[in-house]
Amino acid sequence: MQVITTNNALRPAGHYAQAIVHNGLIFISGQLAIDPDTGEKILGPIEEQAERALKNIELILNEAGCNKNHILKTTVYISDISLWDPVNKIYSDFFGNHRPARAIVPTKELHYGFKIEIDAIAAVSL
Repeated sequence: MQVITTNNALRPAGHYAQAIVHNGLIFISGQLAIDPDTGEKILGPIEEQAERALKNIELILNEAGCNKNHILKTTVYISDISLWDPVNKIYSDFFGNHRPARAIVPTKELHYGFKIEIDAIAAVSL
């Protein structure tokens, strides 16, 4: 088992790893819309939050020597089901032709007032 940690402001604030590599898979903890350079919470429109959370996942994958095309599955937590359409648009723009398995889970609220959190499972190599 290998722990993946980036050298930026995305470092975990709680008792968890950014990602764990085990048996050829990368398990990425839920990512919020936090600016990796400043640590600033991006609490603006859902489109900005979704894009930042996805880019944060990509940063962690890059640290593990992979990219977004290695993602096999994501779970997307949103604070309101009405956000589904704009999140789906940003998600599809981000992944392009790559279509990982996905679940979108509406929740009542997320930590710090965020509207979205995304976790992912990726393959070390394809």
